Amino acid sequence: MSGSVVNIAGYRFVDLPDRNNLQQPFRDVCRDLRLKGTILLAHEGINFFIAGSPEAIDSYLGFLQADSRFQNIPIKVSYSDYQPFRRMNVRLKKEIISLGMNHIKPALHTGEEISPADFKQLLDDGDEVIILDTRNEYECRIGTFKNALELDIRSFRDFPRAVGELDDELKDKQVVMFCTGGIRCEKASVVMMDAGFSNVKQLKGGILGYFEEVGGDYWNGDCFVFDRRVAVNPQLEETSVVQCYACREPLLLEEQESEDYVLAKSCPYCAEKK
Repeated sequence: MSGSVVNIAGYRFVDLPDRNNLQQPFRDVCRDLRLKGTILLAHEGINFFIAGSPEAIDSYLGFLQADSRFQNIPIKVSYSDYQPFRRMNVRLKKEIISLGMNHIKPALHTGEEISPADFKQLLDDGDEVIILDTRNEYECRIGTFKNALELDIRSFRDFPRAVGELDDELKDKQVVMFCTGGIRCEKASVVMMDAGFSNVKQLKGGILGYFEEVGGDYWNGDCFVFDRRVAVNPQLEETSVVQCYACREPLLLEEQESEDYVLAKSCPYCAEKK
């Protein structure tokens, strides 16, 4: 991998009754290490996506290891030539991934995982499987797995409604769901099981974990990421996708060639509204 800046992402659903007391220590260590990005702390767990020098990232991971609740969190790693985050935020949140269903507690109960290698083997073997994209519509538009079922949602909070509208005939089918790094699927799998889906698995590590372990087989396009890189390819390299300054929609190269795309002013998705 090329690039002098290390980008990492990780999460864990774990009970954090001392959430409020954790905020300042995280702020202090990130300030001292000159890291940038976002750390979300909730009573249900931690979610972080940060970037910095290799030495700073190693020190941050050492800081995590000192708390038994954060030991050995699976980490997604990529590299960039510049700092993809503008500032460092350590936020206290009600949820580390917002769904609005308080009874769903992935730390206690969640769906079965399937490894990227085993998922690819299913596809290689031509097994019957529903590949469910749990992400937002604009993320799916940038790239998704071949033959994936998209839900056309604008927010993860719309996921339960969209699942309720799926055909009942799918409930006994084998379903493999995926998201960017796995965190949404932890909650989404419970929603689906509660809705009567009997054979639900979640892709371990999400799209980024799949890229890292098996590459880009069966994937079409790029993967949207929530930082200044906007999207990465299966080699985890930044691509030509940009975001509209006005409405924040991600834009493929052909959309950037539209006459409606005016740098810092408009794009095909917001030009008519203006």
